[in-house]
Amino acid sequence: MSYAISDALQTAIYGALDAAGLPVFDALPSGTVPDVYMTLGPETVRDRSGVEARVAWHDLTVSVVSSEAGFRGAKHVAGNVCDTLAAADLTLDRGVLAGLVFLRAKAARTSQESVRRIDLIFRAIVEDDAQSVD
Repeated sequence: MSYAISDALQTAIYGALDAAGLPVFDALPSGTVPDVYMTLGPETVRDRSGVEARVAWHDLTVSVVSSEAGFRGAKHVAGNVCDTLAAADLTLDRGVLAGLVFLRAKAARTSQESVRRIDLIFRAIVEDDAQSVD
């Protein structure tokens, strides 16, 4: 297995969050940013292939960032992210999503005291159905 499915996985997750009306960006937007928004962030991928299947675990981060007072607004959006991804039927351009589970979250103030950030960590289990290009 390789990192080859990462783009297809990110595209599917972005599409599901965007379709749900959640303000999601691949990188910090330029100009005026919404009071609450999300970014797709760090990802760690581990090969879990066996004899008959090419499988990988993608531990990926969706970050909810808020300049609103308190954590309540950010927690509401974070809950919507979890609900959206739990209910989503994600179809990948390459590979098959075998499962997507929530692992953990961390809520904290950033170095800018008025900004809150909640990092949601999910594990996607994907199987590559493309032919090897050896």
